[in-house]
Amino acid sequence: MPTNRLSVVVTRRLPDAVETRLKELFDTELNVEDRPMGREALIEAMRRADVLVPTLTDHIDATMLGQAGERLKLIANYGAGVDHIDVHSARQRGVLVSNTPGVVTDDTADMAIALMLAVTRRIPQGLAEMQAGDWPGWAPMTHLGSRIGGKRLGILGMGRIGQAVARRAQAFGMQIHYHNRKRLHADTEAALEATWWESLDQMVSRVDVLSINCPHTPSTFHLINARRLRLMKPSAVIVNTSRGEVIDENALTRGLRAGELAGAGLDVFERGAEINPRLRELPNVVLLPHMGSATLEGRIEMGEKVILNVKTFADGHRPPDQVLPSML
Repeated sequence: MPTNRLSVVVTRRLPDAVETRLKELFDTELNVEDRPMGREALIEAMRRADVLVPTLTDHIDATMLGQAGERLKLIANYGAGVDHIDVHSARQRGVLVSNTPGVVTDDTADMAIALMLAVTRRIPQGLAEMQAGDWPGWAPMTHLGSRIGGKRLGILGMGRIGQAVARRAQAFGMQIHYHNRKRLHADTEAALEATWWESLDQMVSRVDVLSINCPHTPSTFHLINARRLRLMKPSAVIVNTSRGEVIDENALTRGLRAGELAGAGLDVFERGAEINPRLRELPNVVLLPHMGSATLEGRIEMGEKVILNVKTFADGHRPPDQVLPSML
């Protein structure tokens, strides 16, 4: 463990308050120009740093870790998801990995509800009409959407965010259904008035809105595939604020274009910023640029978690938010 101040490299711009505190506590190198680091730049950063602070767009694999050298001891991820980091390889090389869980729960849940309303009430179509100056005036049969009150909401992944979505959906009078790797405690289930489905197939065939709230892991990749999409009602809507890889995006696009689904609200995509161009053409799809956690309050709290993890490590202890391979 170094006796002097830790060398910390931050891969993207963070809120000013977070960067200032990092500079006060550590020998911190900031990315002032906020340009994404390529593969070689990330390897070089890991070679000269005791601690790397990456974000979800920084993909760190086993080969890169093998070239990082011996100095790197901690990857303090700025974000809750760590599917962009090979945690197993990091562990084998003696590099700890931490994340920032819990701080964007409410922000992401808010966005899930916003997407449900945007799709079912056709908000983007109305907005586009008004901005283009094409509104001819009110009429009783135009812009008809559907209520979410009374509808069945299926939540895939009932962790912190899934439960926060459920609580919000309760306020709208939705019926809560969920599929999770483990069933919730009876008290939690009762408080959320939630029905557990052991079979994902059975749940998706019965719900009106499906909200994706599970992480991307090998077991959840394309969990919502072409077969499961065909099980859903033609009137159903899908909302995804979690990870794009959970849905087979091509199959979803085909289903939407064929009218086999009523709509989709997507904040994340299977190939990151490379969005299927056919999705852009569909009037019943709302696309957002990964804004689910994008509040200033949330970003600052994420930074505070990073600082706590690095400071705890610097003091000779394991970071409170250490991610272990067994947790994935």
